[in-house]
Amino acid sequence: MNIMLKTLLPLLLSVGLLTTGTARGDTTTMAVTKRIEVKVVVVTMFEVGKDSGDQAGEFQLWHERQKLDQRFPFAHHHDLYFNPSTGVLGMVTGVGTAKSASAVMELGMDPRFDLSHAYWLVAGIAGFDPEDASIGSAAWAEYLVDADLAYEIDAREIPAGWSTGYFARGTKEPYDPNKPEPTGEMFHLNPKMTEWAYQLTRNIYLPDSPVLQKRRALYTNFPNARRPPFVLKGDNLAGMTYWHGKLLNEWGNRWVKYWTNGKGNFVSSAMEDTGTYQSLVYLSRAGKVDKNRVMVLRTASNYTMPPPGVTAVDDLLQDHDGYAGLDASVEAAYRVGSKVVDEIVDHWDVYRNRTPAELPVAQVQN
Repeated sequence: MNIMLKTLLPLLLSVGLLTTGTARGDTTTMAVTKRIEVKVVVVTMFEVGKDSGDQAGEFQLWHERQKLDQRFPFAHHHDLYFNPSTGVLGMVTGVGTAKSASAVMELGMDPRFDLSHAYWLVAGIAGFDPEDASIGSAAWAEYLVDADLAYEIDAREIPAGWSTGYFARGTKEPYDPNKPEPTGEMFHLNPKMTEWAYQLTRNIYLPDSPVLQKRRALYTNFPNARRPPFVLKGDNLAGMTYWHGKLLNEWGNRWVKYWTNGKGNFVSSAMEDTGTYQSLVYLSRAGKVDKNRVMVLRTASNYTMPPPGVTAVDDLLQDHDGYAGLDASVEAAYRVGSKVVDEIVDHWDVYRNRTPAELPVAQVQN
C-alpha cells in the first residue's frame, strides 16, 4: 500500500465511502460502499439535555420511541441517529435559521446517505397565535414566511402615518402592493402534501392537562386559545428574533398575509423553517433531495401574545422560567408527526416512487 493510500484510507473509511476487501487476505482491495437509503428525515432543532431519560426537548421522544439507536458522527450541532430497520433518520440542527440551513445542507451533501426518495418532516415547538389555537395544539404549515429579510427604520423615526418601520426590500413603504417576487421572504410547500398530512392526523387525540387548562383559561377573549389541544392547518413565520406581544402579533398576521397575497394565515412563530427549506430547495435543484416531500409541523409550547391584563414583557419573562406547554408540545409533535412517519415507512412500496400528493385518492392509505 503506498504512502498516499495509507494516509487517505482511514478518512475514506470514516465517512463510509470505502471498505477494505478480505478476499485471499488482500487488505488493500477496496469496494465502494452502498449509500444508506433514508425513508424519512425527522428534523428537530434542539434538545434540553441528554437524548434520553431526562426533560424532553424536540428530539428525545423521536430518539426513544422510533429507536434511533445507530449513531453517525456529524460535524455540526448534534450527531445523527438512525433506525436501520425502518429507514428513519433523526437530526438536531441547532436553534436559528443559520444553524438549520447549514445542518440540512451538510446532511444533504453527506455521501453516506441516499436521500433521493426521502421525506422530510420538520417537527418542532413554536409560539402560537391565540386567535387560532391553544397551547398543546399542532399545526401543519403550507406557507413559510421569513421575518428577517426586510428594510427597517426605528419606530421613533418612521414617517407620520406609517404603522411600522419594517417593510419589504425593494419597496417604498410598509405593505407596498408593488413588492418584488420573493427571493427568500416566502416559500410555498407542496400544498397537497400538507393537506395529506393534515387529513391523516386531524382526528388524533392530543392530551390535555390542568397546567394547560390553567394557562388557556386566561385568554378570555380568544375562543380558539381556550380549546383543548387540536390539530389544524396554519402557516409559519420564521425569524431569528424571539418576539412577543399584541402589536407584534398583529404585525405577524399582516406580514404573512402580505407575502402570501392573502392566502396564508399566521399561526406559528419559530426561528428555523425558512432556512431549512431554503437549503432543501438548493439540494433539490442539485438532485440530492425532493423538495416536494417536505412537511412542516409546529406545536404550541406558548402563545405569541399575553392574555388580557398582562404586559408583553411580564409574559415573556414568565415564559423564560419554563413554557407551560413544553411537555405537551413535544408530545404533540411526536404523536402527530409519527403518524405520518409510520404511514410512509409501513407503505414504502407505495410511497417510495410517488408521493401521496401524486397518487389517486383511492391509493392513499387511510
